[in-house]
Amino acid sequence: MANTLTRWNPVREMAAMQRAMDRMFDDWRPYFDFGVEPEVGTRALALDVHEDDNNYTLTTEMAGVQPDQIQVRKEGDYLVIEGETSEEKSEKDGTRTLVSERRYGRYMRRIRLPQDIDVDKAEAQYENGVLTLKLPKAEPVKPKLIPIKSGK
Repeated sequence: MANTLTRWNPVREMAAMQRAMDRMFDDWRPYFDFGVEPEVGTRALALDVHEDDNNYTLTTEMAGVQPDQIQVRKEGDYLVIEGETSEEKSEKDGTRTLVSERRYGRYMRRIRLPQDIDVDKAEAQYENGVLTLKLPKAEPVKPKLIPIKSGK
C-alpha cells in the first residue's frame, strides 16, 4: 500500500469554498429575491417593502426627481422603478462650484415580489420626494373544471 502526498494549494481551496458559498446562496435565493439589479451607470434605490394580506407597500426616497421623470412598470415577474435628476449648473457670473456632493443621474430598482400583483388596481403617490406604491396582490388563479362531453 503506497501513500501519496498531495501538495496543498490555497487557490484550489479558496475556489472550492467559493463554489460552496455560491451553491448555498443559490439554494436560498428564491426565499429572499428582492435583489438589487441596477443597470450600469444607475444608482440603486433603497426600498422599504411591507406586506399585509392583500397588498404590498413599497416606499423609496427620490428627492429632487420630478413626478414626470418617474416611471414604474411591471416586466414579467419584476417591478421596475426608475427616475432621473439632472445636475444644476451654477457657473455663471464668474462663480464656480467648489463642492458638489448631491446625487445626480439615473436611479433604478428592479425587484421580484413573492406574489403577482394586480397592476390595474395599483396606486402610486409621490409627495415630498417620497414615492409610495400600493400594489394589490393578484387573485390566485383558481382551477377551472373542463367539462367532458360524451360521444353518445
